[in-house]
Amino acid sequence: MPPETIVITGGAGRIATALRPRLRKPGRTIRLLDVTAPEGPLDVNEEFHHIPVTDLDGTTRACLGARALVHLGGDPSERPWAELVDTNITGTYTAFESARAAGVPNVFFASSLHCVGYNTFESASQSPVAPPRPDTLYGVTKAAGEAIGSLYADRFSMRVVAARIMEFGEHPSGQRQRLTWFSHDDAARLVEAAIQLAEPGFHIVWGSSRNSKGTVPLGPGEAIGFFPQDDAEDHLQSMASSPKDDPKDPKTELIAGTFIDPQHPIDNDWTEG
Repeated sequence: MPPETIVITGGAGRIATALRPRLRKPGRTIRLLDVTAPEGPLDVNEEFHHIPVTDLDGTTRACLGARALVHLGGDPSERPWAELVDTNITGTYTAFESARAAGVPNVFFASSLHCVGYNTFESASQSPVAPPRPDTLYGVTKAAGEAIGSLYADRFSMRVVAARIMEFGEHPSGQRQRLTWFSHDDAARLVEAAIQLAEPGFHIVWGSSRNSKGTVPLGPGEAIGFFPQDDAEDHLQSMASSPKDDPKDPKTELIAGTFIDPQHPIDNDWTEG
């Protein structure tokens, strides 16, 4: 296998930390970009570069010679609007423009279920690509990121996968995740499919495992070579003590879940308090 380089923004984050050992291959260098160094020692084929998500010149240099850019950088939940615009919209533009300028053909963009949170699970099941109905300003930034990805795929013939990541974790936790769980292994399978994509185009897929109770369509992911294997139902025993959802609660029907409850006001910093 010829040597190749994969660049990951948000390289010290939760998703990147789970992906790194799963993406390792002989001859593959994983180049991690972040403002915080990853915990623990780097693998012999890993590099860390202190580059903010909005640093266009630095990100472009880091992308030179790379096969793919995996864009995980940005704020992962609600924040004041000005902060979200900087990290999640300008940061996503920076990622795509850096990839284009450096000649990187493949980009994986970590979108979110919160881009479509006001859709119901039922309505999402009936459409290969649910329309944007964000539940937060954070969700708005993910919808904007998808639009940026679509532009770069069409304008510059890039190979772009935007994954609407559901509830990411090594194991499912809670009854809701019987529908929404996205395992670490399946996340790596999806990113690998995006890295290997050979034809130009823009693809929106669900970042979901193959949950028996799940309703989101997996066909768009399968069309790019992503075949999830994990199922939350295999972990029922560990979820037995989790509280059951109230079927009369409208949040149960919506993809957004608790992101629309009064304890989660938009344009606020949810990391405080």
